[in-house]
Amino acid sequence: MLIFLLPLFFLQSPTVAAPIGICYGRVADNLPRPSDVINLLTSNGISNVRVFNPDPLTLKSFSGTGINLIIGVPNEILPSLAAGSPTFSLEWLQSNIFYNIPTNQIRYLAVGNEVLSKDPYYSPFVVPAMTNLYQALQTLNLANSVKLSSPQAASVLSASYPPSSGTFDPYIVSNIVPLLRFLNDTNSPFMVNVYPYLSYTSSSEYISLDYALFRSDKAVLQDGALAYGNLFYASIDAFIYAMEKQGFVGVPLVVTETGWPTSGGAEASLENALAYNENVVRRALAGVGTPKRPGQGVEVYLFDLFDEDGKSGEEYEKHFGIFGLDGSKIYDIRFN
Repeated sequence: MLIFLLPLFFLQSPTVAAPIGICYGRVADNLPRPSDVINLLTSNGISNVRVFNPDPLTLKSFSGTGINLIIGVPNEILPSLAAGSPTFSLEWLQSNIFYNIPTNQIRYLAVGNEVLSKDPYYSPFVVPAMTNLYQALQTLNLANSVKLSSPQAASVLSASYPPSSGTFDPYIVSNIVPLLRFLNDTNSPFMVNVYPYLSYTSSSEYISLDYALFRSDKAVLQDGALAYGNLFYASIDAFIYAMEKQGFVGVPLVVTETGWPTSGGAEASLENALAYNENVVRRALAGVGTPKRPGQGVEVYLFDLFDEDGKSGEEYEKHFGIFGLDGSKIYDIRFN
């Protein structure tokens, strides 16, 4: 039996539970029907979901369910949204999103995904597209309820160890600063995709598996006055330090993807996936926050609902699923 303990000082701090969600990746040709997916989510108490594009059938399947969504705005549409007027953005929102799902179920619009580091062609279009979308939301009196952001990969950092050294890659600063300014001005979160699995497997000679899986019973890293017992929090705080170095203090942060594969790579297993994901869930629900932001629970979305057999790249990328195609859990994680 795996036992997960939270440090005593966390339990004694005033905390607020953070939302827990799951990513609904659909790069596969064998997924269950949308109605079955909705039943799976509701039966497991999952009320926050990230979808990666505004597929009409997918959005309609969520309509009226009470499940809150992060809806992705594809990278490919960013140039049109950036070049068009707020009226064009308004029409795009109404025909592609609002026609298919009630606005009160939309928590965020994720404008592009990992653009700045992995799809740089679209980098100049991110903030102009977000600005037009924001003005469209203002027209509909939705700018305070539907927040805009753009998820970024950990590779936007040129330094992350120790966390206090967190610094954005100088090659993307000219694009990241306008993004941070937009987020700060609109009270929106900085979205990041964080995978300690990748950090561990690329640097296993320096990073212990216990540190990556929350299994360390004491601090592994001392960074000034702050002590770190797991790589997840260290990774998040590196982003916070990087934002502060650009002059943005207090911008909230949402982890839009994190997870651990069950097979296909080094230390990819059911046991390790359970250890990692369940600890992420427990800490979010306990609202413990990171050492740099204690008591501020981190909103997080686990990747992924199902394995995705259509994924390219390394074999492990196909094996992040938490549920089987029949709706059963691959491992016994709890979401509440």
